[in-house]
Amino acid sequence: MYSDETQSEKNENLKLIIAANLSDLRRKHNMTQLDLAEKLNYTDKAISKWERGESIPDVLVLKQIAGMFEVSVDYLLEKEHQAPLREEQVAESKRRQSIRARGFVTGMSILLVWLVATVLFMIADMAGPEQISHWLVFVYAVPASMIVWLVLNSIWFNKRRNYLIISLLMWSVLITVYVTIWTVSNYNAWIIFMLGLPGQAIIAMWSRLKQRGDPFKG
Repeated sequence: MYSDETQSEKNENLKLIIAANLSDLRRKHNMTQLDLAEKLNYTDKAISKWERGESIPDVLVLKQIAGMFEVSVDYLLEKEHQAPLREEQVAESKRRQSIRARGFVTGMSILLVWLVATVLFMIADMAGPEQISHWLVFVYAVPASMIVWLVLNSIWFNKRRNYLIISLLMWSVLITVYVTIWTVSNYNAWIIFMLGLPGQAIIAMWSRLKQRGDPFKG
């Protein structure tokens, strides 16, 4: 007897849950009971009974209703529903995934530069092991990496970071030239770094002008 009463209560609760979900979905889609009845080939009185919890649709009708409102059948049978992500949250999630993917590609591209440098070093070492200057390929790989980073950052990321990358590129080029001259001729061409001072000043000034807007637009 106790078991039958419990089952009866469960059935009544299920009717009320379906009734609430059906009524809520219908209103969210700006439909009247008559609109829904016509789509399901039922009378509006039947819809009214479902929404009052006096009866429930059969399984096939529940499936039809779920498809119409783009929900699962379980959604109609459950009292609590997980709140859907808002459009802003979905867009933000996609944006973060895109940034991670682009960062991964950027990292792989820079590593590719160093892979090429390693291959060239191995080839040079096998071709002329008595030469010690072929390690310079790793020095040249630094500005090459900066160029790859600059290009991809300009396409995918915050362009304000370009000024930092350009600064690193300029100094890495100067270091590369200095190391190359020192290695080949044993000449200490430290004065070449003097070029970096006006170069850095120009980069800083150009950055400030861009932050204030295009100076050539009236």
